[in-house]
Amino acid sequence: MAAPTELRVSKERRLLTVSWGGHAPFELPAELLRVLSPSAEVQGHSPQQRVTVPGKRNVAILRIEPVGNYAVRIVFDDGHDTGIFSWDYLFALGREKDARWQSYLDELAGKNLSRDPVR
Repeated sequence: MAAPTELRVSKERRLLTVSWGGHAPFELPAELLRVLSPSAEVQGHSPQQRVTVPGKRNVAILRIEPVGNYAVRIVFDDGHDTGIFSWDYLFALGREKDARWQSYLDELAGKNLSRDPVR
């Protein structure tokens, strides 16, 4: 997949808009990006090791760093910075956003976890 034509973080730092020529822009919430990070910390090294990440409702994007010509590293305000988001992965997240989000919400409910941070 070619690089996006634009990556734009919203003023409140909670939404990443990704644009590719010929496609409508994808709006990806910071929370979605954080809980579906492609990092080993979240995804593990096999599907059985994948972690359901709770408590990230208010997470924000601190910055986006380029990784070669194929990806970006997204740094979140909770300290998470190990996910390398390839162009293919960002496109898949945008295309499948609703289904992936519902799957995440179902996982939280099934594990009796919350989107809200622990106080």
